[in-house]
Amino acid sequence: MAELKGRVALVTGAGRNIGRAIALELAAAGASVVVNARASRAEAEAVAAEIGPDALVAMADVTDRPSVDAMVDATMRRFGRLDILVNNAAVRGEKAFEELDYETWRKVLAICLDGAFNCSQAALAALKASGSGTIVNIGGLTAHTGAADRAHVVTAKSGLVGLTRALAHDLAEFGITVNNVSPGMMDTARGASAGHQQPRHHSTHKPLIGRRGRPDEIAGAVRWLVGPAGRFVTGQVIHVNGGTYLGG
Repeated sequence: MAELKGRVALVTGAGRNIGRAIALELAAAGASVVVNARASRAEAEAVAAEIGPDALVAMADVTDRPSVDAMVDATMRRFGRLDILVNNAAVRGEKAFEELDYETWRKVLAICLDGAFNCSQAALAALKASGSGTIVNIGGLTAHTGAADRAHVVTAKSGLVGLTRALAHDLAEFGITVNNVSPGMMDTARGASAGHQQPRHHSTHKPLIGRRGRPDEIAGAVRWLVGPAGRFVTGQVIHVNGGTYLGG
């Protein structure tokens, strides 16, 4: 199927893991895709190369509004429209609350939450003009369960839920849907296999179906939400976690 043919998607944090999978899935559905990354142009260009000529690399820090505005302008110059915005850019980490410095607190909130604000506002005129505009914010399981040593991450991702619901109200009159996809525990490059310690909540939360998720499974949910079948869904949190939220 090419249900997104003729539409243009912007995916932030699209150089690896879930963002990469979303960019590739939307391209498979026929969309032209703007592949955003902040630091690694090589990763972004590799994703764009997988997509082909209908991809555009846009290097931008989502916490910097002029950079975001420039990214949206580049999108409009290249494709003439923007229909889909996926706010995926995020950082995660663990630190005991008493050791959590304000700089780290603000960095996480700035990327996850301020970044979604910047991108959504910068893209708004184009999304209004689309006639089928849609925003998907990528959340996280711990926004709903809580987690030790993650006050900054839990707060940021919880804020995305609030932003999703608020924008669903604000933007409905323009035909723009706004939803939140909340992944559970995923097999991604930030796991132990990449040299990073596994998050603590991975030892206390277990998927009912007995395995971790794949990035393409998150991407599939996003594809459905932004496609024609998802046009009556807005203001919702879609949990994609193999039953982890139920299983505790």
